[in-house]
Amino acid sequence: MSRVDTAQLRITTYPAEILRQKAAPIDPSEEVREVAQSMLKLMAKAEGIGLAAPQVGLPWRLFVVNIPSPSPEDSSFEPGAYEGLPIATDGPKVYINPVLSDAGGDLESYEEGCLSLPEIQGTVHRPSIITITAMDENGKPFTHRAGGLLARCWQHETDHLDGILILDKMTQMARLKNRRAIRDLEKEAGLR
Repeated sequence: MSRVDTAQLRITTYPAEILRQKAAPIDPSEEVREVAQSMLKLMAKAEGIGLAAPQVGLPWRLFVVNIPSPSPEDSSFEPGAYEGLPIATDGPKVYINPVLSDAGGDLESYEEGCLSLPEIQGTVHRPSIITITAMDENGKPFTHRAGGLLARCWQHETDHLDGILILDKMTQMARLKNRRAIRDLEKEAGLR
């Protein structure tokens, strides 16, 4: 297998085939670390909070996340919500071969967007609390539990690793609302 040219990585958009494929587990390596760093830069440039390897054309079980802590002035910030669990990463984080478990809390509705689905947003219902087990960029295993936006982001990015998009999870009303934007992306790709 040839080495990934990180300078060539770009965000892949729907309906690219790789976004519908199940990604394969990977072993941490220098190449994986370089790819993760490039993904973090791409994500920041695109003003995203999460990016999965299939979104840059790689069939790897890898994603990156960077969610800043909300300020106390933020109207959605509720100290002590989500059983006091973290809701932000407080810096960029790399997740290799992640596995989600132990979903808890309430099922929450939230308007989600996706860097691979420009101009498309829709309401998605997800558990408000989740546990993740993964490896960091150095191969060190960890298990964390989180709530709120961080839990949602882990679920969204793990969906990407399984070939699932927000189009598959959003409410019927949201799908209807986004029909034209979805058709436009398909037309742009020569599918319509």
